[in-house]
Amino acid sequence: MADLVEGDADGSGDDAGRTDREGLRGGLRGELRGELAAALRKGVRGDVRFGAADRALVTMDASNYRRVPLGVVAPRDAEDVAAVLAVCRAHDVPVVARGGGTSIAGQATGEGVVLDFTRHMNAITSIDPEARTAVVQPGVVLDALRDAAGAHGLTFGPDPSTHARCTLGGMIGNNACGAHSVAWGTTADNVHALDVLTYAGERARLAQGWEGLPERLADGLRTLVGSESAALRTRFPDLPRRISGYALDALLPERRTDVARAFTGSEGTLGVLTEATVRLVEAPRARALAVLAYADESAAADAAHLLLPHGPLTVEGMAADLVGRAAAAGLPEGAAWLFAETGGATAAEARARAEELVRAAAPATTGAVVVTDAAGQRALWRVRDDAAGTATRMPDGTEAWPGWEDCAVPPDRLGAYLRDFRALLRRHGLHGAPYGHFGDGCIHVRIDFDLLGQDGVRRFRDFSGEAAELVVAHGGSLSGEHGDGQARAELLPKMYGPDVVRLFERFKDLWDPDGRLNPGMLVRPYALDENLRFDVLPRRPLPVVFGYADDGGEFAGAVRRCVGVAKCRETAAGGAGVMCPSYRVTREEQHSTRGRARLLHEMLAGEVVTDGWRSEEVREALDLCLACKGCRSDCPVGVDMATYKAEFLHHHYAGRPRPAAHYAMGWLPVWLRGVAAVRGAPVVNRLTALGPLAAAAKRLGGIAPERTIPRLADEPFVRWWEGRGRGRGRGRERAGAGPAAGGADLVLWPDTFTNHLSPEVGRAAVTVLESAGLRIAVPPKSPCCGLTWISTGQLHRARRTLRRTLDVMAPALDAGLPVTVMEPSCAASLRTDLPELLPGDPRARQLAEKVLTFAQTLEELAPHWQPPRLDRAVAGQTHCHQHAVLGDTAERRLRERAGLVGELSGGCCGLAGNFGFEKGHYEVSAACAEEQLLPSLREARREDRREARHGDAATAVLADGFSCRTQIAQLAGDGPRARHLAELLAEALGS
Repeated sequence: MADLVEGDADGSGDDAGRTDREGLRGGLRGELRGELAAALRKGVRGDVRFGAADRALVTMDASNYRRVPLGVVAPRDAEDVAAVLAVCRAHDVPVVARGGGTSIAGQATGEGVVLDFTRHMNAITSIDPEARTAVVQPGVVLDALRDAAGAHGLTFGPDPSTHARCTLGGMIGNNACGAHSVAWGTTADNVHALDVLTYAGERARLAQGWEGLPERLADGLRTLVGSESAALRTRFPDLPRRISGYALDALLPERRTDVARAFTGSEGTLGVLTEATVRLVEAPRARALAVLAYADESAAADAAHLLLPHGPLTVEGMAADLVGRAAAAGLPEGAAWLFAETGGATAAEARARAEELVRAAAPATTGAVVVTDAAGQRALWRVRDDAAGTATRMPDGTEAWPGWEDCAVPPDRLGAYLRDFRALLRRHGLHGAPYGHFGDGCIHVRIDFDLLGQDGVRRFRDFSGEAAELVVAHGGSLSGEHGDGQARAELLPKMYGPDVVRLFERFKDLWDPDGRLNPGMLVRPYALDENLRFDVLPRRPLPVVFGYADDGGEFAGAVRRCVGVAKCRETAAGGAGVMCPSYRVTREEQHSTRGRARLLHEMLAGEVVTDGWRSEEVREALDLCLACKGCRSDCPVGVDMATYKAEFLHHHYAGRPRPAAHYAMGWLPVWLRGVAAVRGAPVVNRLTALGPLAAAAKRLGGIAPERTIPRLADEPFVRWWEGRGRGRGRGRERAGAGPAAGGADLVLWPDTFTNHLSPEVGRAAVTVLESAGLRIAVPPKSPCCGLTWISTGQLHRARRTLRRTLDVMAPALDAGLPVTVMEPSCAASLRTDLPELLPGDPRARQLAEKVLTFAQTLEELAPHWQPPRLDRAVAGQTHCHQHAVLGDTAERRLRERAGLVGELSGGCCGLAGNFGFEKGHYEVSAACAEEQLLPSLREARREDRREARHGDAATAVLADGFSCRTQIAQLAGDGPRARHLAELLAEALGS
């Protein structure tokens, strides 16, 4: 993409000292790719994907590194894996195994064929509760195994923070650990046997002893152990978190010649895992969480190992510079905290152990609290789980990166190490927020390296070398969890010395003499500053429409937000909040937030995705983005794919025709105002009720044929408001009247949906707000938030609309009036899109800050008003924009005060404005509704039947968003009509 990239995007360099992996970067790639794809399609039953988008999606993992593969294969079984290896051998092509792609050291990317185990090889073959073992395929997500084992009171002990999306194969490849390693050890401690294939196609069953290995490999390993036993016994630090290098000492006879353990943590460089037998542990029936506060990070680090004799399940540490002000408000007062979890057969036993731990720690703490309720514990653990993402931004918004991510030292040296580490950061002018597994001496940290410029990369390299020396000086391991990959493999001689590193090379060569399994990792490594994913990005800012204020005004900076931790790939209902609805339906990486961000990154790079803003690969991936904004809040780093989609569509269709839906639904406010001006709603409703005419209208407008066109209101809300004012013998209150003129307390925003499609919501709001003693004004001209133009990428039109809106609202802004918006999507657009599209107009920020939801209005402007008591069950949907931008705490409190009992479903309704109405989206839209919303409504109906609730006593269906109400009306059958909370309250007031 020549107009976006400066310099050589290929990233190649002279490296004759290594294997000939550079040949895969040259001109032979295209020819080889075609031959390889054809051969794989003949021999493999799984998915063979060699398109530009397929390759672009796996160029990166969660590290700083990027490598472009020839193609991706999703094998169906071990036979498919063998077939892939045979084809790759014939073409002398490397193979890289990939699970969830959450590796932080760069070992899940590659230049040959990437094996994606998540699509097909993701089965739990069996669980044996008596033996406490499970047999799993490599693509099984950890939480799926934990859920299945939980039915037997068991669990898999290691639990990295990515537990809802990382795979067992990836955990075995990296020897992952997690928060509970102080109790249950690393993945290597929980592996019983492994079935693997070598690059040469040899099958091996790895366990304790040499049996199950090919004779060639068994003889070679015996010789290696026999000749190097002294080094194996003396040169490997005895650490609970020694992950760096190969675990060759596990092959010693006194360690039961544990070949499976030696293979674990080998990062896919020795063989390809096809099945694993893992050990399970008994899960505590009850847990309690002791949160211990300390004066500073060093005090917490010094104290962590002293808690271990009390048998905690976890000892996790964080300091205030990571936790943030909002989260710290819920913690005991201090500047650093330890999270120490305890377990027991009963809640009382777990709590007693936690309280004992608190008493033991008391002399060093500044405060403590014991949390026993599950919800409270989940909220606190989320702070810790999200740290891999939140740590990528410094408090001032500066970017921070992995690289020196997860070293480990002896736990009793942790405090001293952290003090020296902070001093090292200061010497290099760097900043980071250490956190992690303090009980095991393992520290994670993201550091504000400048990886975009030569000086910053040089500092990154210099710092990494000195940090490695510091860790070794404290008796530690360069990696304590995530493996060496490319980030640390070059530094292994500092930890082990050159002789042991040569021993690692001999070990690798026994397994993989061709050097074709994940080359460049662990042995004969890439340099730690090669293949940086930032190298290919444009150096000059692109001309864009949104402001990207939090990303330095750069679209590339916004895209860089995605670091690849892949929370968007979680699929458990409610597990990731709202994001990412389309991924949960399709399970395709390109429909995850991360996948879309990767494609945008490659669009900017121009090497794989070459058409820039005109890219069909990017357009296709973004086509199923619902613009729900869920990633804005649920993504730990606040990726805002709805904004990126709008930006892309703006440029993609610049100067050429758009899809029909962009004209039909993007311009919806114009069409509705035109119909209202001629009082044509009854005619339009009659015409769209006629089957042939409705079908023709939908074809012309790019609307899904399965959809029913919503009815227009005979009387828009604004016309009703004006008539109401005349009927009372007075003119309507105007937005500019202000309190001083005997005017209003607030402006009621007449959004397009409320005004033309559901004016009953606006009328209900007037009833309730006036019952609360509030004086209402409505703008003299209907303003618009520009949402429909924004969601379809018509950003110049959106800007013009918003400027006109600011002019209309100027008197209200001058009077300082709050603005109540009944439609959550419009409120969210005013809060976020308005100031981003008009960053130079101070009125934009002023209006954004004045926006209130209906419940927020009552809470802030009429705090003493008591709503009518309904004492009724509710079900329904929290609007995705409400969840992501506005929050729903005020709504929850209002429902509670009104006696409305029950939780609204999370997720996304699937309609999402224009998305669910567009042709080709119906199936995905309906499947999104089936994820949480529709099942919750069916369960409410069953409960009504069980409790014999009818009429006014039946469960009320609540949905504040017009899209949510429409989706329920069109998909939920003949149940009660979904209503805005204002409607329910107004009805009670009227009765």
